Amino acid sequence: MKLPLATLTTIGLLLPASIAVAETDWSQVDAAIGKKAAVTGSVHKYGLPRSDLHVTLDGITIKPGLALGGWIAFEPTGQMAMMMGDLVLTETEINPVMRSLLANGVEVTGVHNHLMRASPATFYMHIGGHGEPAKLAVLVRQALAETATPFEPPAASASEPPKLGFDAGAG
Repeated sequence: MKLPLATLTTIGLLLPASIAVAETDWSQVDAAIGKKAAVTGSVHKYGLPRSDLHVTLDGITIKPGLALGGWIAFEPTGQMAMMMGDLVLTETEINPVMRSLLANGVEVTGVHNHLMRASPATFYMHIGGHGEPAKLAVLVRQALAETATPFEPPAASASEPPKLGFDAGAG
């Protein structure tokens, strides 16, 4: 039996609405990371500033909100999610974090630095993965247990811009 195109189109439009897709329990992801996400649309982003590091560049102290702000974010797809992030690491933290992530199926898509001549040297590890968000969050937190990355409570407001440590409007 051959169905008319209009009937197939109608079925195609109604089918996704009729399939119940379980939603992610984001409180489990929050618990794994240790803080609430900043949510924009469907993206859940967790800031991981390295406030434990005291980094200088040519004698100037670098503030965590300026260039030491790591993060991971999740874009949900039903109960699964695509995850990506940028982790701020010292040179000695790169190998143990990478080893942990790769051993658990999280992709490392790049390692580079932003701050030439910084002391201590800081590097940025780009990561990605796809799967159940709470499990991915646990894997990232386990890998970061190899570092001194603080899992601090969120700032007063997730929508409040980070404190840069200088007057950006002065000039």
